[in-house]
Parts: sequence; C-alpha cells; structure tokens
Amino acid sequence: MHIDWTGNKQGAFSTLGARNYAKSPRVENDYYATEPKATQVLLDVEKFSHRIWEPACGGGHMSEVLKRGGYYVVSTDLADRGYGDATGVDFLQQNETPVPDCDIITNPPYSFALEFAEHAMEILEDGHKLAMFLKLQFLEGKKRKQFFMKYPPVCVYVSSSRLHCGRNGVFDSKSNAMAFAWYVWQKGFNGETVVRWVN
Repeated sequence: MHIDWTGNKQGAFSTLGARNYAKSPRVENDYYATEPKATQVLLDVEKFSHRIWEPACGGGHMSEVLKRGGYYVVSTDLADRGYGDATGVDFLQQNETPVPDCDIITNPPYSFALEFAEHAMEILEDGHKLAMFLKLQFLEGKKRKQFFMKYPPVCVYVSSSRLHCGRNGVFDSKSNAMAFAWYVWQKGFNGETVVRWVN
C-alpha cells in the first residue's frame, strides 16, 4: 500500500471510517497530552527501532521528544489538532504500519487502550516494540489479564513520581497528575515481565 507521508491530508488514511470512538473524534475530555518529561523517561531506559509510529499524536507532545531523540517519527491521529503527517486516521482500522520496521509509541484514548494494545500487537512485525503510556490501573481487569497472558509485556516502567497529562493539550496548575507507567511489549516475546521503577 502506497502512503503519502508528505502531509497530504487527502492521502490514503484521511477518509477512513472509525469505530465507536470515532463518532465523537477525540472529544475535548478525551484529549490528555503527555507531559514531555514522561517520554524522555522512556527514552532514558529503552531503545527503539529508528522508525516510530505515533498513532494518537494529538498536538505532538510525544512525537517532538522522540524526534529530538533521533527517531524518524510518523505522527497520525483521528482528530486534527494542528500537528501530524495525517489526520482522520483511525488506528483501529489500519491493517499495517505506515512504514516497515517501525515500533509504535503512544498515549491512546484511555477508554480504548486495550483495543489499541491488541490491535498494535496484531499489526506489528515480529521483534518490534509497542510502548504505551497508561495509568497504573491498566494492570487491573479480567479482559486485560487475558491480554497480558497472551502478550506479556517485556517491562512495565512504573513512575515513582506523579506525571502530568494536559487536558486539551494545556499544562497548568490543574493538569491531571496521576500514577502512570510505561508498558513495553515486543512482538513474539513470551517470557516473564519485569517491573522497574523510574523517574
């Protein structure tokens, strides 16, 4: 499949339909941007493929840190927040990654975090990584347990300090500071998960 990654929003991804979450594309209360420090914490402890796909890029808070880290980043999102290579892209409808040999790093809409993780592990190439910035409570739940049994993370990096997510991309005194962790999977891994504390 040929994809125009020059920023042409009329490209292959722009007219795709969406699942339930696309009925109200990334509504105001669903957009919580990742504090740049949180992405740097990940890069301090993990190495990734040179190519990264950020499929819920929002305003680019995570993508920009990845680029500064020397990675080639393809940034897409369902909603147009003035950033990215393509908008109108429903990640859950993609059958393959936009570029070969890429890893996926993202902070997805939390209500669809499990669906994002499942889909990413389906479309990633063997040996490639998925890193998701999620609440610590993502570890809970019977459906998630089934997913973790099928796809055990290589590592869960628990933040020892509260990190912020900016509501509607705004970081201020009211920013949401919660217990977060980076969950890192590798396609084909079937060992024991390591839990580490960072930051």
